[in-house]
Amino acid sequence: MKRYFFIDIISLLFTMLFLYTAISKWMDYNIFKEQIALSPLLAPISKLIAISLPITETVIAVLLLIPKFRLIGLYISTILMTLFTIYILYILASGQPIPCTCGGLIEALSWNGHLVFNCAFILIGVTGIIGESAFRKKAKVELKSIAIG
Repeated sequence: MKRYFFIDIISLLFTMLFLYTAISKWMDYNIFKEQIALSPLLAPISKLIAISLPITETVIAVLLLIPKFRLIGLYISTILMTLFTIYILYILASGQPIPCTCGGLIEALSWNGHLVFNCAFILIGVTGIIGESAFRKKAKVELKSIAIG
């Protein structure tokens, strides 16, 4: 039971993060869209990202709240955080002053701060994936033993 509670906490952290950033992006949508367009890497697809990213963040949050879809939500969360981290590494390597498009308080972090924050969430996500997978495997074994017994 403790392990499941731990997975709930991880899912809740990701849910809060993605809902917070999605809402922040929607509230300041024009600024978010303009900031995305300033990135040399993202400018060609800035309109697509400006629309799809807050929607994706919201969908991920919903997936994490539904136990049946939690594992897929954890996978997508971890993948998205990894993609964000690769983008941050690009920003740091380029040395260009590109504004953060995260929204809200997270926007106040430096790029190095973002890197640490994202790496922490990647580790949290991997931990959640391992925990949720183990929980599901254990539940499946228990269900089989009940059916046989």
